[in-house]
Amino acid sequence: VFEGKTTGTPIALLVRNKDANSKAYDHLKNVYRPSHADYTFDEKFGHRNWQGGGRSSARETIGRVAAGAIAKKILKKLEKIEILSYVSSIHTLSASVNTNTLTLKKIDANIVRCPDKKVAESMIKEIEAARKEGESLGGVVSCVIKSVPAGLGEPVFDKLKADLAKAMMSIPATMGFQIGAGFSGATLKGSEHNDAFYMDKGMVRTRTNHAGGTLGGISSGENITFDVAFKPTATIFKEQETITTSKKATTLAAKGRHDPCVLPRAVPIVDAMSAIVLVDHYLRNQARKGLFT
Repeated sequence: VFEGKTTGTPIALLVRNKDANSKAYDHLKNVYRPSHADYTFDEKFGHRNWQGGGRSSARETIGRVAAGAIAKKILKKLEKIEILSYVSSIHTLSASVNTNTLTLKKIDANIVRCPDKKVAESMIKEIEAARKEGESLGGVVSCVIKSVPAGLGEPVFDKLKADLAKAMMSIPATMGFQIGAGFSGATLKGSEHNDAFYMDKGMVRTRTNHAGGTLGGISSGENITFDVAFKPTATIFKEQETITTSKKATTLAAKGRHDPCVLPRAVPIVDAMSAIVLVDHYLRNQARKGLFT
């Protein structure tokens, strides 16, 4: 619900969640789910939201996605920046994607948001099998950001890649972030990893893009590329060893709502957080230009 147009009044966003059933979580009231934030929230705050909501729930990302939608429109209008996130792997299945021809239509062509049609079909089957087994699967969301101008980002603490990493790692269930060649770049020699410069119609370009679109924390003008790893969902139906809130040993086999794989739902969140980081740096860069012109 948006209020106010051009009057300068604050814009309020209200989302009414009609897909909630707190009673389905009653069996979790006095027990900690393995690999879930139940325990750490209890230790820090003295309480936790075990009914399926709260700040450790991915439900909180609705505000990020809403803000990201606005940020994407700003970036598209001002610089024609396009952000394309997609599922590149689930469990042991990995997609082959040509980011040069990647489009939103190809990403949204199937329910797992994987542009590789053949691999997407296998992913769907594996997720369905995991659901039947009461299991969960992790994977990777990859992102390519096109038409980013050179010069966005700060040289030390607010490097563009550092802010992107922080934004991605703030998303629930994330376990890893790599930009450009990432960890595979550590196996290359300098002569193999370096991105050679050349001129193309008056524009500075690089022959390769192992750096992932940033140099020294500042955008280079090449596509920004990165990957975000997501863990398997913590709440599963299989029996696991755990403890109660009174620190007594027990076992838990969750019941009720079960998400066998969060990857498809994570795609718009990665999009949104990318847009929010980029629009922040774009505005900072515009302010800096205003100071020195």
